[in-house]
Amino acid sequence: MFTGIITGVGRIAAVHDLGSSSSHGKRLHIGAPAGYLDDVGLGDSIALNGACMTVTTVDAGRGQFTIDISAESLDKTAGLTEAGGQINLEKALRASDRLGGHIVSGHVDGVGRVVRFEPIGESWELVVRAPRELAHFLAYKGSITVNGVSLTVNRVDDHPQGSDVSINLIPHTVQNTALGQLREGSPVNLEIDTVARYVERMLKAGAIAPASAKDKQP
Repeated sequence: MFTGIITGVGRIAAVHDLGSSSSHGKRLHIGAPAGYLDDVGLGDSIALNGACMTVTTVDAGRGQFTIDISAESLDKTAGLTEAGGQINLEKALRASDRLGGHIVSGHVDGVGRVVRFEPIGESWELVVRAPRELAHFLAYKGSITVNGVSLTVNRVDDHPQGSDVSINLIPHTVQNTALGQLREGSPVNLEIDTVARYVERMLKAGAIAPASAKDKQP
């Protein structure tokens, strides 16, 4: 479990194939900021651009760790196969930690695409086009995770191709996450609010009529 508050910006140092076919995944070698891995051990969870991954090797002295990512995860995420690319890092939430963002599972729900990213006053406006299947989870002043960053939705514009989500980024967010590297057309990992998942499930369950006594008879 995570909060969407980025604790470090890393870099993909190298990407290696785990097999010779498209059904095989990849091994990522990640460079982390100085001291970031001092409390990280084998098997720990770290979110990379919002995708929860398991640490398979760690060298705190060199500031590097590796993760193995399956072909299925690669197919459902973006930005995890480009050597040299910056990525947002967040260690798994401890029970004693502050919940500064919102509850984030680290499971990517879909890949969106940047429609606009430009300065507005002292801040930046980020507009992301989310897939149509995620549209009903998005709401004004609701939460969304973009490449692992917990953000607030300022506007939602629905259209046949999906939903354009407008987000305001303060300078601190741009400077201390990898979101500042985004450009028009960049793919981004999206995770919708966990609460929205349960609301949808409850509404669907409520729409199912309970079986009558006659239906229950053998």
